[in-house]
Amino acid sequence: MDEKKKIILKLENICQSYVVKDGVKDAVDNVSLEIYNNEFLVILGPGYCGKTVLMNMIAGLEKPVGGKIYLDGEEIHGSDSRIGMVFQSLNLMPWRTVMANVEFGLEIAGVSKEERRKTAQKYIDLVGLTGFENSYPHELSGGMKQRVGIARAYTNNPEILLMDEPFGQLDAQTRYAMEDEVLRIWEQEKRTIIFVTNNIEEAVYLADRIVVLSKCPAKVKAIYDLKDLPRPRNMTDPEFLKVRSEISDNTDLAL
Repeated sequence: MDEKKKIILKLENICQSYVVKDGVKDAVDNVSLEIYNNEFLVILGPGYCGKTVLMNMIAGLEKPVGGKIYLDGEEIHGSDSRIGMVFQSLNLMPWRTVMANVEFGLEIAGVSKEERRKTAQKYIDLVGLTGFENSYPHELSGGMKQRVGIARAYTNNPEILLMDEPFGQLDAQTRYAMEDEVLRIWEQEKRTIIFVTNNIEEAVYLADRIVVLSKCPAKVKAIYDLKDLPRPRNMTDPEFLKVRSEISDNTDLAL
């Protein structure tokens, strides 16, 4: 089998609902997906449609009320060390330096100081934070904090990296720069990335495939394969604009 077409993660009829004062609220309704090895998959949908709920179930932070999740062909229950996550709210520990934040997962895992420093340094260098190892989060810009979060996730060596609207709180210029950084790191490291956004332009710029979700409860509305849209992509290119417009016509989002 083509390694690129190897299915690394499979969602089978995933459902989630919550008890609220007026009864039961459905958040995710019967979502089935196959995610391929090393692909950059973007999940696109409107705010509060259930995107984060879906990501939380993949990460093992929430248990689905229905359906199954398979990783490397085996059903998983709860969190798995092969799946890492970068949140919009990074939750960096303010009392720890960049180095100490990045190596935290390895420290908890009992990895020796020498080995975890070596691994953490590799990813600090990779995300462009060389020289900031001894800085604290309050000394960093928003984009730099996101780089720390990405380095921390990669340091734990996940097969799959989940990114839940990681650039939503950044200004436009920093956001564009971080999109390029994530693509650079992905092309160098070649891990599977599942990236959540409500921004159509961002989705088209980043994705190998785009999964469009409906309004809440989240259902798969459409899937777009962008493999024929060459990289690096130009947001003003006619082909880019054509794809963006086509997706916009089939989503609950505006351009």
